[in-house]
Amino acid sequence: MERITSFTVDHDLLEPGIYISRVDGDITTYDLRTRKPNAGDYMDNLTMHSLEHMMATYLRNSSIKENIIYFGPMGCQTGFYLLVRNARHGQVRDVLIQLLETILSYQGPVFGASAKECGNYKNLDLEAAKAECRKYLSVLRANPNPDFRYKEG
Repeated sequence: MERITSFTVDHDLLEPGIYISRVDGDITTYDLRTRKPNAGDYMDNLTMHSLEHMMATYLRNSSIKENIIYFGPMGCQTGFYLLVRNARHGQVRDVLIQLLETILSYQGPVFGASAKECGNYKNLDLEAAKAECRKYLSVLRANPNPDFRYKEG
């Protein structure tokens, strides 16, 4: 059986950052790695869920909203996948930085925080989302010109 693409990446070499996971025609899958894999520092479900609600809402209302296919958490709890059609990598990175800054300044309830909108609406916390945003924003700002490629071992 063929291994899926994400299992061919050496996770021991991954650091927090933004990577191109795969390209399928006009759709690019970005690996938004907020935590170092296998380092014991995983996002708890509250953080992951809260940031998913905030980021998904802002992405689908951003300047690239027509190109957003999907945004969601990785099962390994070390980041998120973002699928974008017709992506320009620098633009995607710039939009992410803008959205992280917007979340940090946001005051109000987490988007979709009701029983009608979410199947686990009590498991949301804006401050948890903001804490993750602060960390990831510092990673993106520290590398203003990423090459978006995984390191090879």
